[in-house]
Amino acid sequence: MSTQDWKFTAKDIAAKPNLFLSGHRACAGCGPATVLRLIMKATRGPTIVTQATGCMEIVGSIYPYTSWALPWIHTAFENAAANASGIEAALKIMRKKGKIKDEHIDVIALAGDGGTCDIGLQALSGAVERGHDFLFVLYDNEGYMNTGIQRSSSTPVGAATTTSPAGTIIPGKLEKKKPITEIMLAHGLEYVATATPYYWKDLLIKVRKGLEVEGPAFLHVFAPCPRGWRSEPCKTMEYSKLSVESCVFPLWEAVHGNRQLSAPSKVIALAPQKKKFLKDYLEGQGRFRHLFTPQNRPILDEIQQSIDVRWQKLLQQCQLSQL
Repeated sequence: MSTQDWKFTAKDIAAKPNLFLSGHRACAGCGPATVLRLIMKATRGPTIVTQATGCMEIVGSIYPYTSWALPWIHTAFENAAANASGIEAALKIMRKKGKIKDEHIDVIALAGDGGTCDIGLQALSGAVERGHDFLFVLYDNEGYMNTGIQRSSSTPVGAATTTSPAGTIIPGKLEKKKPITEIMLAHGLEYVATATPYYWKDLLIKVRKGLEVEGPAFLHVFAPCPRGWRSEPCKTMEYSKLSVESCVFPLWEAVHGNRQLSAPSKVIALAPQKKKFLKDYLEGQGRFRHLFTPQNRPILDEIQQSIDVRWQKLLQQCQLSQL
């Protein structure tokens, strides 16, 4: 069933059985938990999931219980993509031997930002270079949240974590967020995209597109974490929306390297007055509270400028791809 056949209406989604079940141990307002449930709603048939150690592995598989209603494998922090490679290769051999007939089986690898951008990057790079057919989903809550809210390379500049604390000398993390989507695009993937749970239909369609690719595909999903962000649990979807409206996390997709803005970000491109300021997104997040002090105002201005520059660069890239 292709994206054209499946309309992804609210009625369709409600009617489809849940494959990531309730009863897990995720925190109140957990963004990644919503992301996983939505991803599983976009599957097109038999699916095997392999998941790296991380928040969502911990909360969904506390022995002897599981929230997974499909074949699911927990693998180490660093090798979700390597595991997906092995699963996909094994399926090919089983089909060659006649143990699997015509039925296609999708493979999805799940990992957080630590298991993707840091310790899992080598395995991911190798898997996509070899061309294995699987969808890799990064649920990005911008830190090592389940081990104590340590910074990762995906943690944004200025954020306070337990390993990049904000003080009088160092105002939070000094390094910029790793451009993981640019790294994956440089590998020549057929499909790379960004998504957030607030724009759920956009997310579902992109998951399905990634699954339909014959080869590796990469989806970067922004997933707010109230515990690590020091934000109100009820604000998760609001921050998911504001991240797009402020251009902190624009929504786009690239097919064969040709980028185009997704509808929510396209609205901002066509009507720039609708773009929100960075402070609208940062306010209420305790990890950025120190940036609103008078002495750190220049840092806030620098981050805003950096976001504006990246947004303009993305607009140019999208325009060039359409020529």
